[in-house]
Amino acid sequence: MKLRILAVTALVPAVALAAAACGGDSGETTGASGKKLKKVTLTLNWYPYGEHAPFYYGKKKGIYEKHGIDLEIKAGQGSQKTVQATGAGQTDFGWADTPALLAAVDKGMPIKSIGVFLQTTPASVQAFSSKNLKAPADLKGKKIAITAGDALSRTFPVFLKKNGLSEGDVPLQNTDPAGKIAAVISGKADGLVGFANDQGPTVANKSGKPVSYLRYSDFGVNFFSNGLLAGERKLKSDAGLVKDMVAATSEAWSAAEADPQGAVASMAGASEQLPPTPVVAEQFKTTLTLLHTQATQGKAPGVNTEDDWKQTITLFQQTGVIGKAEAPSKYWSPQLAAQG
Repeated sequence: MKLRILAVTALVPAVALAAAACGGDSGETTGASGKKLKKVTLTLNWYPYGEHAPFYYGKKKGIYEKHGIDLEIKAGQGSQKTVQATGAGQTDFGWADTPALLAAVDKGMPIKSIGVFLQTTPASVQAFSSKNLKAPADLKGKKIAITAGDALSRTFPVFLKKNGLSEGDVPLQNTDPAGKIAAVISGKADGLVGFANDQGPTVANKSGKPVSYLRYSDFGVNFFSNGLLAGERKLKSDAGLVKDMVAATSEAWSAAEADPQGAVASMAGASEQLPPTPVVAEQFKTTLTLLHTQATQGKAPGVNTEDDWKQTITLFQQTGVIGKAEAPSKYWSPQLAAQG
């Protein structure tokens, strides 16, 4: 992700929906058990990294096959593009950040969430432990690398205000996502705003130095992160497949949580860009801390509540990511989402 949530102003509502090919129309295959399987494409938010381990684990362990799905996992190029491709029917399902989904729906794109899995945001300020950032107050006067226009830059002022700081208290260095990591490692920035389950483990691995985090959720600011998406055309034309995909994905996440070492191992060879195994393991370990809010503790992965949705919607209306706060059902299809 490298802070690849969205550039809100760049979202284009007029995707050529009618001309787009529907990924699920590619036919059937036969599984190892002789069972007929539906070919399904899932486009990730970015190139594979530790967060995505449950999808590879579910495929390797036959969980998707058990639910009648022959899953093809495709790398993405940012949540915004994944949302657009999913809404246009160019992929059956997407895995993308909720703020990108909200912005797309706000622009009229026919797409909905079928379950947010990362319900506690991984948004955080990350710095070498030697910087001694123990609380938000310690950020005063520190130079922080950020990417302008994405959801984390939109919510950073909210995080500061919530903790008694003003925007002027923290100098910002605007750079692209990859540049943020370089800025921290080179010492040009004291820290960066990113995802605790993404950049931090990479910085630690590249530098050989421990990294500490000020996680938004530990200091009063939480919102939904990544989840499973489907275009409204898919929701209406193939509700049975959507339910099967949701059930398989929820089961795959539960199974991967129970076997993290196996989940990480299942990603071997997933991509030439795959981080080193220790980084993948650390990324997935942190990802597992993000699966629930207080309201969904003990429930299956991907089960959401309306109140949690309202909290996220309200926050991103206040920060200008969306113009109008609609009811959760505008963005989320609870009837087809995970249950229990």
